[in-house]
Amino acid sequence: MICRLLVFFLLLCQPLPALAADSAPQPHKGDIVMETTMGTIKIKLLDDQAPITCSNFRRYVNEGFFNGLIFHRVIPGFVVQGGGFEPGLKKRNTHEPIVNEADNGLKNSRGTLSMARTQDIYSATSQFFINVADNQSLDHRGKSPSAFGYAVFAKVIDGMDVVDEIVATPTGKVGFYSDVPKTDVVMLKVYEEK
Repeated sequence: MICRLLVFFLLLCQPLPALAADSAPQPHKGDIVMETTMGTIKIKLLDDQAPITCSNFRRYVNEGFFNGLIFHRVIPGFVVQGGGFEPGLKKRNTHEPIVNEADNGLKNSRGTLSMARTQDIYSATSQFFINVADNQSLDHRGKSPSAFGYAVFAKVIDGMDVVDEIVATPTGKVGFYSDVPKTDVVMLKVYEEK
């Protein structure tokens, strides 16, 4: 009986678990933090499945390339796209295009990040999009240009509510570009947790 009381007492003396306020995702080395004019988005790179794409994205992040760029294309029920233009749709110069890793088995599901590209399968450089819905039409379905798909390389681990606010931003047409936010949504600072 005394042993049971002692065990019960020891259990009562254990520290209490962290409260809900402390339960926000903690930063991890290698995670990407994207501070925008609408809030912060935290991103986990999927290096094992998309090593070339993640290395490319990390290079741009560590060079400070994304700082000051805008989300220039937002389509409700589809994607939020950025990584190529400054305010006023001034294009920023990039590195060479990379290999398309869309055949890595990852799906363009809500909250994932993929590389944007032209009709050329191997044209992705710095532009990316965040899927705001499950976009099966963007998944890899075969080796032909029309079926190759878009390479998923990361996922949002915190701040999807911010992405949802961005995609709800009123848009219009600017020159050749459609679905451009009427008020700039800027990536103020994008960096890797060390």
